[in-house]
Amino acid sequence: MENTPLFWLAFTVFVVALLLLDLLVFNRQAHEIRLREALGWSAFWVVLSLCFNGLVYRTMGHHAGLQWLTGYLVEKALSVDNLFVFLLIFTYFKVPPQYQHRVLFWGVMGALLLRAIFILVGGALLARFHFLIYPLGAFLVFTGIRMGLSKGDPEIDPENNPVVRFLSRHLPITRQLEAGKFFVRKDGLHFATPLFVVLVMVETTDVMFAVDSIPAILAITRDTFIVFTSNVFALLGLRAMYFALASMMRLFHHLHYGLSLILVFIGAKILLENMVPIPMPVALGVVGTLLVLSVVASLLWPKREA
Repeated sequence: MENTPLFWLAFTVFVVALLLLDLLVFNRQAHEIRLREALGWSAFWVVLSLCFNGLVYRTMGHHAGLQWLTGYLVEKALSVDNLFVFLLIFTYFKVPPQYQHRVLFWGVMGALLLRAIFILVGGALLARFHFLIYPLGAFLVFTGIRMGLSKGDPEIDPENNPVVRFLSRHLPITRQLEAGKFFVRKDGLHFATPLFVVLVMVETTDVMFAVDSIPAILAITRDTFIVFTSNVFALLGLRAMYFALASMMRLFHHLHYGLSLILVFIGAKILLENMVPIPMPVALGVVGTLLVLSVVASLLWPKREA
């Protein structure tokens, strides 16, 4: 597998083709994604991701394969918080289930572009200024501790969100969803719909979460190819995972403790790499173990309803 412009182009075309196939063929008609369909799509994206991981393993070596899998698991785990926020946004704006897939589809498209920029800029800075890896490690430790001390429920206040307030001041917005459209034309004027506001909130939410997840993966490897492709495959399965977990997210209320420990571990791995180098198989085992333990703890000690 050669890291060349031609390969990047082929990979981009492959990803766009998958997304268009999803939107224009399998989900051409707006409909509610049921649990069985969501689980099927989730399994498809996971299997496809593991197949690509196998390709990385065979062509780039054992170490690169483990780095890719670790980055993929970290991004998948950190995506769970995204999903809970998406659920709150959809609930607040009363978005019908049949329109949620459309919003998430375009949200993923925007997230892919924004994260590509983050990864390219972050990778270039780390390659040129290696000392930045230590502030990055400290940032991850701080973020992990802050997450662990939080209550685990992401805060969201759409009414006072600066992005929503900006859109409300500068764009005419309809009161109705307008059959799932983002923009409509009425009386010769163009209007945005509440669904467009929801899309913008989904995009800005992903940017905020990318501030945590991108540094975490760059801390695992500075290979731009591994960082970007593992991010892409994690994001491709995000929509299906949302619909599969939407009714079960409250079960995993201890997951944020596992995520906080993962961020602290990765940050500490960076800060101590010259004194206590941690092999990649060990790092992968630690990440996997923390995820499993946090899920098991959530099931053993369920959250008490107020």
